[in-house]
Amino acid sequence: MGDRWLGWLYVAGQFALVGVLLTEVWDGTTAILPRAAGGLAVAAGLAVMVAASRHLGRELRTHPAPSSGATLRVEGPYRLVRHPIYSGLLISALGLAVAAGSTTAAATFAVLVGWMTLKARFEERLLAARFPGYPEYARRTPRFVPDLLRRGR
Repeated sequence: MGDRWLGWLYVAGQFALVGVLLTEVWDGTTAILPRAAGGLAVAAGLAVMVAASRHLGRELRTHPAPSSGATLRVEGPYRLVRHPIYSGLLISALGLAVAAGSTTAAATFAVLVGWMTLKARFEERLLAARFPGYPEYARRTPRFVPDLLRRGR
């Protein structure tokens, strides 16, 4: 399978998994506190995704391969993590899982974390092939979760 199709497979899989989480939330009878906490996490994750997307501007793509005119982003949210849009998605997905309060939602979230890790590794391979400075950037910048303690040094 070529990189083009593999990239679209990763995109389709992530949307399918988020769809499962959404159906779990709608079908759930979770108490108000988990739903409220989950809603806050969803909102925070969406804010992260919007901020990172705005930083990419016209270079934002659905497919994980960089566009022909892409530049390596290492500033803004990309200074903290290599994949801030994926980080935001995972924060929102965690919120959905908490709001749903089901074992299916928890398991789906765990699968989504693994899926997004595989997608990120795929994208990182493409970025390293395209940008000579990417391996050094990847060495010093976490994938999804900022290392705020190390950043303060």
